[in-house]
Amino acid sequence: MSFNVALSGLNAAQKDLDVTSNNIANVNTTGFKESRAEFVDVYASSLLASGKTKVGDGVLTSEVAQQFSQGSVQFTTNALDLAITGNGFFSTVPTLDSVDKSYTRAGEFKLNDSNFIVNSAGEFLLGFPVNADGSSASVSLSTATPIQIPTSSGAPTQTSEVDIKMNLPAGDSVVGPLAEFDATDPLTYNHSTSVTIYDSLGDSHVMTYYFVKEAPVGTTNPWVMFAAVDGQLVDIDPGAGPALPVGGGTPATVPTVSGARLNFDSSGDFISQEPSLANGGIVTTALGTDSSGNPLLVNGSDITQTVEIDFNIDTTGPNANEPTQFASNFEVTALEQDGLAVGRLTGIEIDSDGLVLAKYSNGTSTPLQRIALVNFANEQGLTQIGGTSWKESVASGEGLAGEAGSGTFGTINSQALEQSNVNLTTELIDLISAQRNFQANSRALEVDNQLNQTILQIR
Repeated sequence: MSFNVALSGLNAAQKDLDVTSNNIANVNTTGFKESRAEFVDVYASSLLASGKTKVGDGVLTSEVAQQFSQGSVQFTTNALDLAITGNGFFSTVPTLDSVDKSYTRAGEFKLNDSNFIVNSAGEFLLGFPVNADGSSASVSLSTATPIQIPTSSGAPTQTSEVDIKMNLPAGDSVVGPLAEFDATDPLTYNHSTSVTIYDSLGDSHVMTYYFVKEAPVGTTNPWVMFAAVDGQLVDIDPGAGPALPVGGGTPATVPTVSGARLNFDSSGDFISQEPSLANGGIVTTALGTDSSGNPLLVNGSDITQTVEIDFNIDTTGPNANEPTQFASNFEVTALEQDGLAVGRLTGIEIDSDGLVLAKYSNGTSTPLQRIALVNFANEQGLTQIGGTSWKESVASGEGLAGEAGSGTFGTINSQALEQSNVNLTTELIDLISAQRNFQANSRALEVDNQLNQTILQIR
């Protein structure tokens, strides 16, 4: 009996050494979770045996339990390096159409030849579908699909509106008759400013606005604005309001061009505009031709494109978004347009809630998917399959999917990796302890052998 007890102790000590050695071997394995050998004593008794004098029958390994404590976070420069801070596992599948899901904390992801996000084993990272605003369309694991980064360019958007906020100097002098306005002669206008706009193909054009001060009419201080695209004057919609000033030099030599009148009161408040549309905007004619009827957009883009110049007029009183006419310098404080050039994919960004965004060179970003996280009622019940991955089991319970940062789920850190949670100092101490335990049980076995030899030598 004593031989078996000592032998069980040797086996337990060997198991402890094996577990400790495995922990030490994986001290630098990303997402690795240390294990702990758990032992129980063996105590067998019978109906007729005396419990007061019964000696134990040794020791058994009850379980090698993994410890899912948080590992430290190491920061990197790769946006696809992901670390979970808190509860949850990444979910992966071996093929695009597979439903055989694995779970891991190792976030060393990369792109494969088809631009899918995969781990080092080539397994595909799963994500939830999202709406256009980035909100999750579903958080069910059954709807999660492999995440793919698009290779296509971002579509262009033609400019439809330009918002302007500015101050026109009240002290400026009236510059000659409007009929002498010439965009190439700075002496025929007071100020100008420009903005880049885009046609339907994403090609850029420079739209310039010229401001000419008129003589006051009673308490009204009028300014006239002309517009040009790529240096070619375009008409501001002549059919949307009353007759407007015309420019372009001598009508006999240079075609006229329709402008817009901006009216300010004696306090510098913007009170009206001509032409005046229902929405308060000023619209240019189609950009397909200039004021002389010559082709302007010749690259095959939409020649019916119009651009609304919005001054945000508020007839009820002064408004912080309107133009002003104060005794100050000419100053443009806001000049924005809503068009976009063709966007090239420049990178991806992953938020703490797992939202994957595609970034384009035109300054836009498109939500692609949201990384799925999965949690389990009993993490230690997961089945180890190697490669720092686990599979669901009866003991672990069914996986519960959700968004990072919601409920009990942790957050996702991009450009970071979760290191092994092995404490090397503790493992080395455990190694010494297991070694001493092994030596002690070996000594017990040796003593048992010596006692048997002594008994056999009795004559």
